[in-house]
Amino acid sequence: MSLIKEKFDYKELKRESVEGKRLYACPDGNHVASVTTILSKTKDMTHLIAWRKRVGEAKAQEIVTEAASVGTRMHKFLEDYILTGEWPQPGSNPYSQQANKMGEQIRDNAMVDVDAIWGTEVMLYHPQIYAGTTDLVGTYKGQPCIMDFKQSNKPKKKEWIEDYFLQLTAYALAHNEIHGTDIKEGHVFVCCRDLTYQQFDLWPDEFADWEAKWWDRVYKYYDTMK
Repeated sequence: MSLIKEKFDYKELKRESVEGKRLYACPDGNHVASVTTILSKTKDMTHLIAWRKRVGEAKAQEIVTEAASVGTRMHKFLEDYILTGEWPQPGSNPYSQQANKMGEQIRDNAMVDVDAIWGTEVMLYHPQIYAGTTDLVGTYKGQPCIMDFKQSNKPKKKEWIEDYFLQLTAYALAHNEIHGTDIKEGHVFVCCRDLTYQQFDLWPDEFADWEAKWWDRVYKYYDTMK
């Protein structure tokens, strides 16, 4: 049985190519950039470029591809669990087995405190500005929030993951704008390849600061598009 308790009418948004750019087609007729595109185009790439040079381009690409494969599988296991109420089996693929174990860590450490799930893989948009897809919307320990699943090759430090908080903020603002909510809380549930679980929390008293940082990135993105 699905774990979702529908509360809002979430619309599916299509991705379309407009002048060579992949944009979200919103119900208001506008095509807008994704949250991930805005963040990637305005991110300081200094450390990433240095890392790719240090390990070599071929090895860097191998690491990125493998991480994406495991992350996609982990997300799928968690999504299937939410949609069916049953934990899926991984099969014989070693990446799937790894991703399944990682998903179990998130299920056991994070999902036990998720009281209500309003939607998974929820598409959200802020009219004429941006759109994106968040893993989970619902309540965590009784409070409405945005939630995301992440995989990592190694444990993260909070100062490394500013974009995680900006994603949560962007989705919360979009949800508030379209659905009339007042969400100011978000949580990122992370599992590392060694099965270390981490959680990063965006609390209401921090929301205004992250909101200001998010709009700065949005303005920066559209300035570069002129």
